[in-house]
Amino acid sequence: MSSSDAIAFRPVRHAGWLIAGILLIAANLRAPITAVGPVLGLLQEHFSLSSSAAGLMLTLPLACFALVSPLAARLARHGGLERALLLALLLIAAGIVLRSTGSVAALLVGTCVIGCGIAGGNVLLPSLLKRDFPQDLTRLTAIYALTMGGASALGSVCAVPLAGALGWSWALAAFIVLPLVALLAWLPQLARHTLPNAAPAAAGTLWRSPLAWQVTLFLGSNSLVYYVVTAWLPAILAANGYSVADAGNLHGLMQLASALPGLLLIPLAGRIRDHRPVALAMSACTVLSLVGLVAWPQAAIVWVPLFGFGTGAVLILGLAFVGTRVSTPQQAASLSAMAQSVGYLLAAAGPIVMGRLHDASGSWMAVLVLCALGAVLMGVLGWLAGKPGRVVQG
Repeated sequence: MSSSDAIAFRPVRHAGWLIAGILLIAANLRAPITAVGPVLGLLQEHFSLSSSAAGLMLTLPLACFALVSPLAARLARHGGLERALLLALLLIAAGIVLRSTGSVAALLVGTCVIGCGIAGGNVLLPSLLKRDFPQDLTRLTAIYALTMGGASALGSVCAVPLAGALGWSWALAAFIVLPLVALLAWLPQLARHTLPNAAPAAAGTLWRSPLAWQVTLFLGSNSLVYYVVTAWLPAILAANGYSVADAGNLHGLMQLASALPGLLLIPLAGRIRDHRPVALAMSACTVLSLVGLVAWPQAAIVWVPLFGFGTGAVLILGLAFVGTRVSTPQQAASLSAMAQSVGYLLAAAGPIVMGRLHDASGSWMAVLVLCALGAVLMGVLGWLAGKPGRVVQG
């Protein structure tokens, strides 16, 4: 009996426990990184960092995403998806502890360790969904993206009050709860220790596929725009007269809004065949929100959630493309690794380069304009990647 056949006969309670574990892992894939944004000003003040240096707090994990992603699929092929995901959670937990010990070196190294763990989860969860829930892929992708965004929103809202009451170190350390709970829920899955099928994915074919590149750059452009704004939104709002607390709350609202598209896509998942109109519309929302922040920053209560909604929908679509544009779980893992590696390598330069641009110009306008242009490109790529079809096996 193949692994897919075994999955088909798995008791409902076991499938429910597996889904719970998947969602708890998903809760770890943004919050430990994005919650740094609201307290970035405190870190700059504490360590006397420039804007470009502070941008390392988001650039480093993105670089780790890019470098580690190709290794995650290989690790899963040798040790099994369950054990590879367990290792990812352990790395996230270790990085959170190290990051919170108080020195700038520990802050940077711990951030890298967290990034390595998140990279593993980012790559392997789409493959796990493709393998275990092929008939419900888009719906479950939307649900786990909803969980990821909800946890990130909660982290952003709580970061500033925690930092005010306990200091930035304890505020960041509090996120250890996320991997610990996920670890407890995931331990029963280790008994399965399932390996992907023996036949490896044709990774070389993916790198020669225009469709694979369209999916990769669609996700990559979204990551670039999203993580630049995530890093610098509190500073952008502060420059327009918002208090630290209000900026943190808006940052949390953005994360919450990024989860909301999942609520709309969950009931529509099985009905959407051509994703191009949705990809184009959500990219347009992102462009409009960035233009709004330039032209009318006093209405940030409108533009910030609109930005979160647009980029969140694009993320869900991109993750769904990883599963629906391929034929096997192995191809899904390889395409996921390709998209994470290239996409996050592109995104990694964003926070630090845009921070340097701000230091040179003294204004956030150029940063927002460049992000808006990136969102326009994202719309073009989404139109190409959203056309029904699959990567052709060479």
